[in-house]
Amino acid sequence: MSRVIVAGSGIAGLTAALRLSGRHTVTLVTKDRLGESNTEWAQGGIAGVIGPDDTVDAHVADTLTAGAGHCDPEAVHTLCEAGSDAIVSLAEAGVDFDTDPAGVWARGMEGAHSYPRIFHSGGDATGQAISTALAQKLRTEVAAGRVTLLEDTMLVDILTSDDDRRPGRATEVATATGITVLRDGSVETRAADAIVLATGGAGQLFAHTTNPAAATGDGLAAAIRAGAEVADLEFFQFHPTALVGPGFLISEAVRGAGALLLDERGRRFMADVDDRAELASRDVVALALHRRQAEQDGRPCFLDARAVPDGKAKFPSITAGLASQGLDLSRDLIPVTPAAHYFMGGVATDRDGRTSIEGLFAVGEVACTGVHGANRLASNSLLEGAVFAARAAAAIDALPVNRDHELPLPQFRSFHQTALTRTELQGLTWAHLGVERTAAGLRTLLDRLGDDARKAGTTTNSARKASTTTNSARIAGTSTDGARNADDHPTAPAAARIEALETANLALIAEHMARHALAREHSLGAHTRTDTTLASSTTAPSTATSPTALLQEATAC
Repeated sequence: MSRVIVAGSGIAGLTAALRLSGRHTVTLVTKDRLGESNTEWAQGGIAGVIGPDDTVDAHVADTLTAGAGHCDPEAVHTLCEAGSDAIVSLAEAGVDFDTDPAGVWARGMEGAHSYPRIFHSGGDATGQAISTALAQKLRTEVAAGRVTLLEDTMLVDILTSDDDRRPGRATEVATATGITVLRDGSVETRAADAIVLATGGAGQLFAHTTNPAAATGDGLAAAIRAGAEVADLEFFQFHPTALVGPGFLISEAVRGAGALLLDERGRRFMADVDDRAELASRDVVALALHRRQAEQDGRPCFLDARAVPDGKAKFPSITAGLASQGLDLSRDLIPVTPAAHYFMGGVATDRDGRTSIEGLFAVGEVACTGVHGANRLASNSLLEGAVFAARAAAAIDALPVNRDHELPLPQFRSFHQTALTRTELQGLTWAHLGVERTAAGLRTLLDRLGDDARKAGTTTNSARKASTTTNSARIAGTSTDGARNADDHPTAPAAARIEALETANLALIAEHMARHALAREHSLGAHTRTDTTLASSTTAPSTATSPTALLQEATAC
């Protein structure tokens, strides 16, 4: 039996913890309450091949096409082959999937899928249904003493064998030995034989995002500081239509049902941009909206769904979300903006979630498994979290029991420093690392982050390990083995320390993303370089999306 720490409580973290429970000493840490994650916010469904008319090969082909030739084919096959089992396991865990009039699980169609293979629960509330079911099972394991749950606990750093500076302890490959967390205003150190990062994405890097407030890239930043390899950081998917302000996502399905996009003067403009008009692909619509809003000095465009028949009945979660902001889908023009939605890049892993650091695993949105390539296929993200979390748990089961290592003394390395406020950082990234990018803009961003702009044109898939400094500072009192120092007297409110650390994490991620975006000089998938004229030779050809497909789509989750 090994000591395993799981960081994060979305579908990936909960799946990993439940699979490991009872066979290992499992601790799950989550920054907010259990289940608060991108998973809970997901309006869309989960893709899987269940039915005689569909095939794994077809799902693989659709995923590879969406990924613009940048996917890992073996990882994609692993994902698609395991889809049906993952969905059945979720049903066994208590997820009540929607059924058709015959009582059979209903299969929905989404854009870029060649067959109906999307399963929903509660219409456009699949993520919430999955999160609720898995969180309930996890609390049962906690009550039985098989899992320790630490809510309101923020991951700070990953400790490795490289952190131990004593002579004779050097190793060729770094080994994860534990983590530091920020809990109740103090830093705690917890030892582990294996660590599973499932901390989700980093949508809060941008001024506009569909992600919850907790999506600040904590796991990715910690992995970068620990020296883990990262990949594909230039690929961040932007959803075309999020509600201005709250970032509440409004599905493509609303446009598929007949909603139009209007500029501030009430004029429809998408027909002048693409023959498919409002039904064009996500990247085309997002770029068109972004540019039209720039022409309007940043003022938003509008989604007009007033003529959509039975809109409230078709989109209950969207209707409720808009109502909470005083808006009515059937009466009001809805102010919308493109928004950061999903991070395809992340900590580089193999098909079992292993990273370049021994004993460190990454699953879900924080990981880069290679299945999404340059552009994620709708409804593959929940599937990826479930499939690869289960595989990571199996790999941890195969680890040697009680590996021989000591927890190193905490090292107070400095976090990535920036003088920028969160708002300033988000404004800069939106302007230079958002929907469209240029070399000049990326260098401006790097310069503002304090990087040497002359070195910004090169990057590798291996993250540069953050350097230590003599000016390292404690953000709070630190203790080991989960115990707090009696002498801790934090001088700043805990919330302020959390926000400062989150902003430092986002600034570090922005730096690495900008380097990757500079290195990829031509557009590919979700990465749009508007200062170069040629798209990458591996860019997949544009394909039309039918109104029927978009009508049945309840947004990529």
